[in-house]
Amino acid sequence: METNIQLARHGLFDARVPRYTSYPTSPHFAGNVGPDLFADWIGAIPEGGQISLYIHVPFCRRLCWFCACRTQGTSSDAPVRAYLETLKAEIEILRSRLPEGVTLERLHWGGGTPTLLAPDMMTELAEAIYSVAPLAEDGEFSVEIDPNEIDGARLDALAAAGLNRASIGVQDFDPEIQKVIGREQSYELTAEAVHAIRARGVKSLNTDILYGLPYQTPEKITESVQKLLSLAPDRVALYGYAHVPWMARRQTMIPEEALPSAEQRLGLFETAQKLFKWDGYDEIGIDHFALPSDSLSIAQKAGRLRRNFQGYTEDTSEVLVGLGASSISKFPQGYAQNASATSQHTAAIRAGGFSTKRGHRFTAEDKLRARLIEALMCDFVVDAAEIASERGLAKAEVEKLVAPVAAQFSDVVSYKNGRLEVPPSTRPLTRVIARGFDAYELSKTGHSSAV
Repeated sequence: METNIQLARHGLFDARVPRYTSYPTSPHFAGNVGPDLFADWIGAIPEGGQISLYIHVPFCRRLCWFCACRTQGTSSDAPVRAYLETLKAEIEILRSRLPEGVTLERLHWGGGTPTLLAPDMMTELAEAIYSVAPLAEDGEFSVEIDPNEIDGARLDALAAAGLNRASIGVQDFDPEIQKVIGREQSYELTAEAVHAIRARGVKSLNTDILYGLPYQTPEKITESVQKLLSLAPDRVALYGYAHVPWMARRQTMIPEEALPSAEQRLGLFETAQKLFKWDGYDEIGIDHFALPSDSLSIAQKAGRLRRNFQGYTEDTSEVLVGLGASSISKFPQGYAQNASATSQHTAAIRAGGFSTKRGHRFTAEDKLRARLIEALMCDFVVDAAEIASERGLAKAEVEKLVAPVAAQFSDVVSYKNGRLEVPPSTRPLTRVIARGFDAYELSKTGHSSAV
């Protein structure tokens, strides 16, 4: 009871705060980062260095109502094939700017539905990428796979291209909930896809499941989690459904009166959390779970856990290059985002340049605050002395940012000698506490619920 009172006191049940997969968050990106600066940042990558590469495929065969991603529907392959040609041209522009000898530590295809690509398109895309920057010997190639949009031929093409980690969105297995959110995907179909993936030697499997969906109850989420556990994924992202119909119009199809309250959402999360922990999964950050043998769990134990646009990661690359419409890149110098509209992105690429539309140049303060937020989100600890040593600063310089946050949340964190720690009982407040390190105003367009 005392914990709930503390959470309520700090506005957890009403708060809408960023997920902090970046800092500053994307609503604060501005138009002062364009194609020329993006090209300069590409050129500054060290020769022979390792980077991560994200490929965005914005097409879906169907538009799920719960989704707030930038996607567009298509019933034919024609626009997908045209988009592939744009991607190949963008890869060639990247080749002209990328220093020699760069390899890929991580390659990820996301969307949208990248498995909309026909087998020959998958092969073409992989060959184009590897001709510019091959996958490192210990590199990871992951793809978001829709069980409704995959078959043996496409899995064969992905396996031949080096796929070694697959990601499947589950959301919920309850038929009523699936119908209401516009995402019908049976357990049987999902299990069949998992079997086909593993039969091709792809050993690592990520899955996503949502809490806070309409008509979701503790009993229903228990059944869905137990079904998911029967598939033995290596890691699971337990995301809270973000109902933001002012940003994603398709969410107006979802009945708001059927959504659980903030207190009920927290109960749904805790129900699923207990099931994953009881089944032997390590808790990673605020919303991920992984088997002890998974690289994410190993990274957490070693203090190497990081956070990026895909959530928690063990990826330590200094550079993440995003290709495709709306993709975001991260460099030591700042963020750069491509044009969001596919038409604008395509026009820029066909004109022979990148489509970079906006971004953010880091200041020294941005970098420090970003590290404080990442430490809190990943480890639930912000140690002023450690971070000062890591960044070549005086402890007092870091402590002056940590102390006010510790004072603001003195009833829910411990603080001694410049070390702030969030105990397990109040970790649902982590994003709210992280907001204390954020020097930027909250976006007027709003954010997802804190729980």
